[in-house]
Amino acid sequence: MRIHRHRVRKPKFEVPSYKANEMILVPEVRVIGLEGEPLGVMTTADAIALALSKESDLVEVSPKGNPPVCKLLNFGQFKYQKEKEARKQKAQSHEVEVKGIRLSLRIGDHDLEVRHQQAKKFLERGDKVKIELVLRGREKGHQEIAREVAIKFMELLKTDFPIRTEQEITYMAGRMTAIVGRI
Repeated sequence: MRIHRHRVRKPKFEVPSYKANEMILVPEVRVIGLEGEPLGVMTTADAIALALSKESDLVEVSPKGNPPVCKLLNFGQFKYQKEKEARKQKAQSHEVEVKGIRLSLRIGDHDLEVRHQQAKKFLERGDKVKIELVLRGREKGHQEIAREVAIKFMELLKTDFPIRTEQEITYMAGRMTAIVGRI
């Protein structure tokens, strides 16, 4: 049976991993108590024993410190809270996409206006717009007209809001493309 790549589900958000209790391998740690009060630097074994006596876990919250900083807390609750924060952060972020608008050399005014409204909607959402003109047959000999159509379309977009050109108008293999984004 064949395993499909797209069926492998990766986690949609990145949660940092934390070491707890016996997973902490450094000899000394700086300990912070349940109420946030500093308890000082002690050996890892003593810190784990202190955590067990207070019915909590010793969690390494800052491994880069010298010595690493550990905190006494409920590890399950702490991990759940971090996952919740990561989910919230993921929901608030918007991944910028490049949306395509295809024009032609002999495009009519109404069709140009329809494409303008589509591009305007994409730019309002925060996406970038790839303007593409496909030249066929003898149209390839009139690249200057295609460039004028692309410039006219970009000027139409500039009437709505300021845009910046991410990629200048380029011609390659019968296609003229440009990418614009909102400032």
